Amino acid sequence: MAGKRILVLQHIAVEHPGVFRDFLRQDGIQWEAVELDQNASIPALDGYDALWVMGGPMDVWQDEQYPWLLEEKHVIRQAVAERELPFFGLCLGHQLLAAALGGSVGPAEHPEIGILDVHLTADGQNSPFFRDLPATTRCLQWHSAEIKSLPPQAVVLASTSACEVQAMSINGNALSLQFHVEIAANTVTEWGAVPEYKQALEERLGAGALDQFSAEAAASMDAFNQCARVLYANWKRAAWGQSPENQ
Repeated sequence: MAGKRILVLQHIAVEHPGVFRDFLRQDGIQWEAVELDQNASIPALDGYDALWVMGGPMDVWQDEQYPWLLEEKHVIRQAVAERELPFFGLCLGHQLLAAALGGSVGPAEHPEIGILDVHLTADGQNSPFFRDLPATTRCLQWHSAEIKSLPPQAVVLASTSACEVQAMSINGNALSLQFHVEIAANTVTEWGAVPEYKQALEERLGAGALDQFSAEAAASMDAFNQCARVLYANWKRAAWGQSPENQ
């Protein structure tokens, strides 16, 4: 895997690849972060072997407030639909993939914040992206928007009772997740300092909920990181054809 290059689109400094940075470093995979909220330009996709799109406090429909969202959605569409470039999206990145390819995203009827069960669908249990993972996994959620309608050719891989599209794949080269698997030791504390996230957290779980949420995340950190490692290996194999014995 050494020599591969990933373009990472970020929307806020504290939403980065998290624990995946360790896995990428171990594999000798280079990744270049572009901070769109800092008005950084998206480079041409030539020379990159994959596109990752991270989370953020903005919403996919806020094009007037964040005009760079238009260009980002165009680049995602170009990467996935035209170039069939391997793609991995998390939270906002999951929603942007849907919006870029003809689906729709809107406010969640029931925002999910906390450590909650995510259930693989029948397609998810048969997907190479979720190989060697249980049918139900406890994952960290922190979202107030959701995919309302799927883009063409999208397959739902995981759901919760509150959110039907927790994970989806498109054409076998793109995987996106509404839930978070990139969690590192300081993730919840850092995200809790983001005004939009703090407000959503306290509206859902009550004032002062951050400490309890952080403690619950810490207690589940080993399980989060193990899930991330398996998903990473599965994505890598699907993206670049790596055989299991060479992981």
